[in-house]
Amino acid sequence: MSELTVGVDVGGTKIAAGVVDEAGKLIASTRRETPATDTRMVLEAIADAVRELRSGHEIVGVGIGAAGFVDAGRAKVMFAPNLAWRDEDLRGQLSVALDLPVVVENDANAVAWAESRFGAGRDHDDLVAITIGTGVGGGIVTGGRLVRGGFGVAAEIGHITMVPYGRRCGCGLQGCWEQYGSGRALLTEALEIARHSPAFAAGLIAAAGGDPEAITGEMVTATAQQGDVGALHCFDEIGRWIGLGLAQLAAVLDPTLFVIGGGVSAAGEVLRGRVEEVFRANLTGRGHRPVAEVRLAELGWESGMVGAADLARTNFDSAVPGSDR
Repeated sequence: MSELTVGVDVGGTKIAAGVVDEAGKLIASTRRETPATDTRMVLEAIADAVRELRSGHEIVGVGIGAAGFVDAGRAKVMFAPNLAWRDEDLRGQLSVALDLPVVVENDANAVAWAESRFGAGRDHDDLVAITIGTGVGGGIVTGGRLVRGGFGVAAEIGHITMVPYGRRCGCGLQGCWEQYGSGRALLTEALEIARHSPAFAAGLIAAAGGDPEAITGEMVTATAQQGDVGALHCFDEIGRWIGLGLAQLAAVLDPTLFVIGGGVSAAGEVLRGRVEEVFRANLTGRGHRPVAEVRLAELGWESGMVGAADLARTNFDSAVPGSDR
């Protein structure tokens, strides 16, 4: 009988939890709203979701994918930008509340692990997964192992400085990659051309009912896929920044594969093709070295839950309070 674990993807607005088997298949799932400003209520919401799933399945462990800095012991969330967690001992509190082993991991790391095990990267041992959403997240797998760094906070790639003293970032620095290659950047570009070049943005403005300020990221994606010139320009722009970033990562990490996921990846080839083009053009030593593939993620909204659940299954030694390996 397959060993079942629960993966919980904790974001700033929702908590998604799912029962996952050893093959990475999501068997059942549930959701809760995230009470982002109340740490006690967030813990209760997570525990409640797990209990609901546990009532119908025999569960052996729980993995938490948290949007924040997770310590090397996979226990504490040291800092979460969209939640009130500061040095929050999730593993200790939840393992007591649920009487189950608990592993805590960064949410983008969980996505990378899921794609490496069951998704677009299942045939690669060395990959970097990029999540393009409101910001830019990432996870690194080398030699089949998740790279977490000495303090547990490796792969915060969205905060690589791409433009010294550039756009202000929510992390407190300036010029971070996610200010130029994210969903937020995509929308910023669309609003900019709609305000200053309305003829060029005619398709986008029409999609927004004639109100440039009503343009959304989803509208930019939909009109780009229909071939709208203004929307395609927006993807050309963020694709350029993403491709440049991948070239920098390749110079340091030399992966055989980049996996692009997150909400913006719904644009499909409109995004992937531009990213690959710029990545190849800016790869150091191009023409004299193998070139990593660039693929779209396969697991979609399930990836965070699937990755967290599988990490719980494969890391029982670090899932029990007092064990910090």
